[in-house]
Amino acid sequence: MQKFTESEMREIFKSSKVIAVVGLSPDEFRPSHGVASYLQRAGYRIIPVNPTCPEVLGEKSYASLKDIPEPIDIVDIFRRSEAVPELVEEAIIKGARIVWMQEGVVNETAARRAEQAGMKVIMDRCILKEHRFLVNN
Repeated sequence: MQKFTESEMREIFKSSKVIAVVGLSPDEFRPSHGVASYLQRAGYRIIPVNPTCPEVLGEKSYASLKDIPEPIDIVDIFRRSEAVPELVEEAIIKGARIVWMQEGVVNETAARRAEQAGMKVIMDRCILKEHRFLVNN
């Protein structure tokens, strides 16, 4: 599993523009909503991936990663760990550069598969906390 320095993490944030948030909830009290809202305010284009709602945070929601018609930099995953392998396969097909599994989301097999496909993998870490720390330091 890759480990990234603060400098490498800053570069990930700096070079990324589009973040697909898998499991983004329309409920403003859910962690996925708060994180995506923060990232949107920080200037990232957020693409919701949630088959149960047509729109979140003013953006059209897609049923799956493969339905998104534009390139994706980061796939931010708010789903159970067992759902990650299928999402990694979709991320590979889409050509995403980074798979980010939120706190509590761990799947070593899927992480290795993503790394073998040339993707960067960040696992069991909150993208909001990392961004906030790196931007303010």
